[in-house]
Amino acid sequence: MKRVATRQESVPDIVRRHRGPPSPSPFQCCSSPSCSSSCRCGAPARRRRPSPGGRPSPAGSDGSESYAVIFDAGSSGSRVHVYSFDANLDLLPIGKELELFVQKKPGLSSYAKDPQEAAKSLVSLLEKAESVVPVKMRRITPVRVGATAGLRALGDETSEKILQAVRDLLQTKSSLKSKPSWVTVLDGTQEGAYQWVTINYLLGKLGKKYSNTVGVVDLGGGSVQMAYAISESDAAKAPRISNGEDAYVKPLLLKGTQYYLYVHSYLHYGLLAARAEILKVTDGSPSNCILKGYNGSYKYGDKTFPASAPPSGASFSKCRSDALKALKVDEPACTHMKCTFGGVWNGGGGDGQKNLFVASFFFDRAAEAGFVDPNLPVAKVKPTDFEAAAKHACELTVEEAKTTYSHVSEDNLPYLCMDLVYQYTLLVDGFALEPSQEITLVKKVKYHNSLVEAAWPLGSAIEVASSPDL
Repeated sequence: MKRVATRQESVPDIVRRHRGPPSPSPFQCCSSPSCSSSCRCGAPARRRRPSPGGRPSPAGSDGSESYAVIFDAGSSGSRVHVYSFDANLDLLPIGKELELFVQKKPGLSSYAKDPQEAAKSLVSLLEKAESVVPVKMRRITPVRVGATAGLRALGDETSEKILQAVRDLLQTKSSLKSKPSWVTVLDGTQEGAYQWVTINYLLGKLGKKYSNTVGVVDLGGGSVQMAYAISESDAAKAPRISNGEDAYVKPLLLKGTQYYLYVHSYLHYGLLAARAEILKVTDGSPSNCILKGYNGSYKYGDKTFPASAPPSGASFSKCRSDALKALKVDEPACTHMKCTFGGVWNGGGGDGQKNLFVASFFFDRAAEAGFVDPNLPVAKVKPTDFEAAAKHACELTVEEAKTTYSHVSEDNLPYLCMDLVYQYTLLVDGFALEPSQEITLVKKVKYHNSLVEAAWPLGSAIEVASSPDL
């Protein structure tokens, strides 16, 4: 599988505890394969004293705070995160929470033919983000926009027009600090690495042995990322790549500990994109994965696919067969020791993958299917839970599903069987998990006495907040 080159290879060293000199950049040093042992990234410093109750002092209490505004422009919607940090890059409360998080639908990719409207869709989120940043801090508070798989799928010309419209919006309508280079399509491997760093940071795992960290699977709308730390010996066995392609392993020096992070992003295999891939299998004929009684179409990006159920309705076994074909599990292009799907090296497995945190659409669908409490930030499940939920959903008609799954939106109902079958197949056949392996579905992670959204923007926020170039 051809691996797309990235423009930016740096990954945030989020445990860097003081602002270092402008050269070398801490992120270049700590993420570069040529990282020198003399480069002391992540050196510990005295932590900010917590206020009574175990929480850090509120932002601004001693004038040392900074802010960062990060837009996650995904295929299923746009989200804004606002973080505040103390001088040690520890999170500070914003009001009663440790971040501001607001989201809206649809995503930027839904405005493929109207870049100006795409940019305008962010205005309400931008206004809410600015409202929590003190006026005196706004002109020095960075705002970043990271577009993910949905925009990548539109192609360079269309995505660039949308990004330029967003850059113009920030320059003319925002009081925050922006740069053209801060509005970009985020490379999938960078997105996966940010997510891994974010979750392990919030869990307090960084600085420990790689075997004590957790692996991360992040199922977005357009792509799915797998990231976990592997041993140095496994990193040395990573398949060689050609010039212009992404490496499978990113070396990271975090909190004085050297990690070798296996990370791969599978474009077209996020939940919404995978629907299109599965519908392609039947090539316009009724899909084995669509609930009985539905006859319509499915639009993803700028393409529309026929989406209708056969007279007999959905079938778990036949839908699973279609999902396997879409995943290309038997892809003959695998030339490595072990592969996931589509001929991609799986990183070799190991201790860094044993404790797996699974995020985004995995949590959402599990909650909607009723086997996870949507009010809890995390939940322990097994792939077989997705299998059981899929078997039940596939037996229903669309009308029956409306009654059974009251929390599923009407536009998602016809695809509920497909989504759950795909998620089970992705875990068991794509990533080769044992059906009975316990995994952690994660929506938010506890940090001090607050809950923080388990999303990649935190890593991006700390990178830009700690940059000496600000």
